[in-house]
Amino acid sequence: MSEDIPKGRLSGDEIATMGVDDWRSINLTLRTRFTTGDFVTGLRLVNAIGEAAEAANHHPDVDLRYPYVDVVLSSHDVHAKTQRDVDLARQISEIAAGMGISADPGAMQEVELGLDTWDADEIRPFWAAVLGLEQSPRYEEDLNDPSGNLPTLWFQDADQHDEPRQRFHLDLRVPPELAEQRIEAALAAGGVLVSDDQAPRFTVLADAQGNKVCVCTHIGRSD
Repeated sequence: MSEDIPKGRLSGDEIATMGVDDWRSINLTLRTRFTTGDFVTGLRLVNAIGEAAEAANHHPDVDLRYPYVDVVLSSHDVHAKTQRDVDLARQISEIAAGMGISADPGAMQEVELGLDTWDADEIRPFWAAVLGLEQSPRYEEDLNDPSGNLPTLWFQDADQHDEPRQRFHLDLRVPPELAEQRIEAALAAGGVLVSDDQAPRFTVLADAQGNKVCVCTHIGRSD
């Protein structure tokens, strides 16, 4: 079951019904990729996005690369997706379409690290210090990189155990249409399906040695 959603915050399930087909909900963000094909076209798009963002007083993260531009929207005051993000997403899509630029939202993804532990409070300060992370403003058990360069690190309850039992696992956040493709490819590459009881919210896979990864989508989540 999905969690209760505080007022003003929009879940990925809600946004999926709002007609912003160029965009995908990934964790606390709404994001897409625009395939510009060259740097100059990408720069023109970035400048146009900047003007729209200034007018709306709502500013996305924009990553300009030679063949594409990635755009990430989030309402940082509530640490979630809101109507402001949906409205600006629509406007940015219109700008891109007017420039003849196509969106490729299925290219978006995000990786999180999950660490099994019997006492998160004991080890959380160490990981924050060694990786330069800070407590998440929304989830107090999570650690985030303020620069956005490192993945989120979160801690999962586990019984006390000795090495070499696996302690870290990956959470891969992808658009729903990409999840099945990744799962099939992983199984064909020698992976094992551990559990799909919570699919499509998340599906647990493992490699041939038992190391796990969760392939996650927005469906059924509060973010």
